[in-house]
Amino acid sequence: MKSTKRSKSKQGSLACIGIGITLGSHLTPLARSHIEQSDVVFVAVSDGIVEKWIEGMHKDVRSLQPMYAEEKSRTRTYREMVAAIMTEVRAGKKVCAAFYGHPGIFAWAPHESIRVARREGYPAYMEPGISAEDCLYADLGIDPGELGCQHHEASQLLYYKRRLDPTAYLVVWQAGFVGIHTAVSNDAGNSAYLQLLVDRLAEDYPLTHKLTVYRAATLPIHTPRIERIALGKLVQARIEPPDTLVIPPAQKLVPNTKMLRRLDKLARAPA
Repeated sequence: MKSTKRSKSKQGSLACIGIGITLGSHLTPLARSHIEQSDVVFVAVSDGIVEKWIEGMHKDVRSLQPMYAEEKSRTRTYREMVAAIMTEVRAGKKVCAAFYGHPGIFAWAPHESIRVARREGYPAYMEPGISAEDCLYADLGIDPGELGCQHHEASQLLYYKRRLDPTAYLVVWQAGFVGIHTAVSNDAGNSAYLQLLVDRLAEDYPLTHKLTVYRAATLPIHTPRIERIALGKLVQARIEPPDTLVIPPAQKLVPNTKMLRRLDKLARAPA
């Protein structure tokens, strides 16, 4: 009897999917099938319109958004999300967890849910989605392979000693949350926090260097935010949690003459 109960519990499964950025147009057929064929669907999006759209695909859609609260740590919120998801997986249900954009980018809960599920013996998958990064390349006309592209979360630039390369593009994510430890806070976009970020960036970029404040469009009727501003004036700009900073190269690439000579020597060597 005990072994039968164990076997039943292992029938549970988990699929963490990405719904993309722009409502409706970014959902892949496979991601949609996970939503439609699951026993329960969890949704982690901040837009009520998106939630209603997903509710139209399934009868049991549960929002994870109420787990966020003023002055509540993001870590606590994310752990509560994992617990809610895994409760249904352990109950033997086929669970789908839908996340904004790509479920593996700036999203701790999907990765942790999959780790926990696999560790406990449940099938668990991640289905990619179109991310804000994908939209950024398209909207700003950037090819990351041309000059290189580095990505950093804004707060990490303050918490840790990171080496930046001003000859490549720099993408700074979650600038509106820089230095803030809670998921919902009145300090989001606070000029004092932004000034610390400006001071850090000024170590590698001149204050006159132009950057782009970017936000992808979430509805087909919207246009992306593309606002160019000098680094030194960033504090006066309206920076909100969804905004990303895109900093173009401030210096030219420097040829590695020593390595180029070695490569030339190899090319001239007899076969």
